[in-house]
This record gives sequence, structure tokens and C-alpha cells, in this order.
Amino acid sequence: MTVHLSTVVIGGGTGFIGTALGRSLRRRGYDVLTVSRKPGPYSITWGDFNKTGLPDSTTAVISLAGQNVLDPMRRWTEGFKQNVWASRINTTRYLAQAIQAASVKPKVFVTASGVGFYPANQDEVYDEDGPGGDFDFLSRLCSDWENAANLPSDLGVRVVKIRTGVVLGRQGGMVQQLFLPFYMGLGGPVGSGEQPMPWIHIEDIVGIFIHAIESENVTGVVNGVAPQILTNKEFATAFGKALWRPSVIPLPTFAVNMLFNEERGKIMTEGQKVIPKKALQTGYSFKYPNITVAAKEFARLIYADNMHI
Repeated sequence: MTVHLSTVVIGGGTGFIGTALGRSLRRRGYDVLTVSRKPGPYSITWGDFNKTGLPDSTTAVISLAGQNVLDPMRRWTEGFKQNVWASRINTTRYLAQAIQAASVKPKVFVTASGVGFYPANQDEVYDEDGPGGDFDFLSRLCSDWENAANLPSDLGVRVVKIRTGVVLGRQGGMVQQLFLPFYMGLGGPVGSGEQPMPWIHIEDIVGIFIHAIESENVTGVVNGVAPQILTNKEFATAFGKALWRPSVIPLPTFAVNMLFNEERGKIMTEGQKVIPKKALQTGYSFKYPNITVAAKEFARLIYADNMHI
């Protein structure tokens, strides 16, 4: 009997990206099963998942689980760092093991990673072949996360690893946190503002995940960033302009380091120039290729989700 592969299993699909991705996949006709800490509609717990494994109808498995690195309510302790690591690597391993144990294999396994894989640099431009992954906690986290998704080649399951930049969208992430200060005219760059800020609109990161699922020519590492290279100051200027507000009040580096600790604060105070070479080569077309267009979308005062993927 032929099984119709129509289910996408998302590990950790309750966050900003996962929620948007799940909605878009359902609109495209997929059945979406989320694996999370709490049961709910269209979701099961990790404990139940370990018992049942993948549905036979699974066409794709996506790993998105992970403790929020920039949670300002959590101190950057060794214990919290271990939670950040385990919440990504262990869940990705569970999903990889479930794929290996499945009687009917999915077509593709997609895991998230991060552009923190690449060293901070204001000169070099990184594509997917750029060096990194071994110089600090966050870069090694990206390496371990990607390695946890590796599968034996004889399984015939395509593996894609998406290194995401800063995801910009009204309903989560950085924009949700910054909207009120910027609307009040209190926004501005972080530190000098000259640091590169690899970014992507929420609709495009969702689009790249769907592109990875549906395009058989997409394999290995894919940089999940917009094609426009941007500084933090240019982002702040575009956001303020879209809101018709000034955006000149900087957030000093020392304040970021006091709030987050220097080791994770450099996610905001340092950055990399990253380009989406593979996404473009494999035929993905960006809906928000520059920050002016993106900021007009997420800065609207009366906002409704209009994603049309």
C-alpha cells in the first residue's frame, strides 16, 4: 500500500518562526504536527512522541526547538547555557533518531542553526562555505546543533541546515520588543551601530524553510538571511523612518553587556556580513529583499498577519 506523505512534524513549533511556519504549511495543504513541552491542538509532548515515533505519512521533519538565548529574565549562568545547548541538540537528536527508526522515511530533515557560526567581522562576507563553528560558545552551539541533524547517507533522507539571521516581524523577536520604544521616539542603534546585522523578514525565513522542504535541489547548509547587507544603524534608521519617528538614541554597549553578559550580548553588539548564496542559486525569490520594504510591512500601526506563502 502506498502511503500519502502529507505530514510535517515540527519539533519546537510554538515559537515565533514555528508558529508562522505551521500556519503557512497548513495553508499549503500539509498536516502539521508540533512536538513541544505541552500538549495541545495539533501537538504532542516529547514524551508521547518518543513512544509513538513519526507518523507514516510524514514527508518532512523540522527541528526548531530551543531556549531563547536573549531572554533578559535569565542570567547567563553555566546552568542556563546548558539549557540553551540541550534544548537544541537533544531535541534535534531525538528527531534524527525517530527518522532512523521510522518504517516509512520522510523525504527531508530540516534543522535551524544560526549565523553565529561565522566569526564577527566587518570586512569579510560569508556564504555557506565560510569558516567558523569553533571559536566561542555560540559558534560551537551552531556546530553541535547542525551535527545533531546528521543522518546515515543510505537512509535516503535529504538534510538541510538553515543558519538564520535576526528574524524581523511584528509578532515576535526583536521587532516585537523594540516596537514601543521606537514608536515613542526612543529607539536607536546598539552601540556604535556600525556592526553588521544579518537579518531576514519572518515571511522569507518561513519561505526558505518551505523551499527546503519542497525543492529537492536544496541540501546542506543554507544561510537564512536577506540578500541586503545591513548595519545595525541602518536597521534603526529604516525602522524609525517607517514609523515616522527619530531613531538616534543609542543603546550603549556597556548597558547591553550589563543586561545580557558580554558573551551573549555580542549577538547585538557584534555581527557578520552573511549572504544567502545557496537560497538564490536554488531558486528562492525573496519577498522582502531590502530593509525599507520590510520595515514598511512590520511598522504598520494597524497590523494583521497577511503572510501569503
